[in-house]
Amino acid sequence: MTDTRTAMSISDVAERTGLTTHTLRYYEREGLMLTPVERASSTHRRYTDADVTWVTFLTKLRSTAMPIATMRQYVVLARQGDDTQAERLELLLLHRMAVVRQLEEMTASLAAIDYKIDLYRQSVGQVTEGNDA
Repeated sequence: MTDTRTAMSISDVAERTGLTTHTLRYYEREGLMLTPVERASSTHRRYTDADVTWVTFLTKLRSTAMPIATMRQYVVLARQGDDTQAERLELLLLHRMAVVRQLEEMTASLAAIDYKIDLYRQSVGQVTEGNDA
């Protein structure tokens, strides 16, 4: 049973994680919680500190554009215990490679934007200087 001193409502967890209650329910429906979220006798969800830590980790994965299906695959492996550490490592290494590629693409795109900004600044600066005369 959940320790009532650390049990939190879904709104408490939403506030702590910056997620919406809708997103928290979605994560649960999609099978992304490491363990089932306990319910109070009123059927309200009661999250533990461990649940919040897990949701925070899921948020990090999601912020790197990890697909829900891949997150679900990771969760399934994690639930199976320490024997799946190698598979989880492989999954995370593959995702890391994808994130690095995305960062490289974003860096190149940012460089193109910066180049265009510099061109506009030079052009605007010349036009402004020409009007002062």
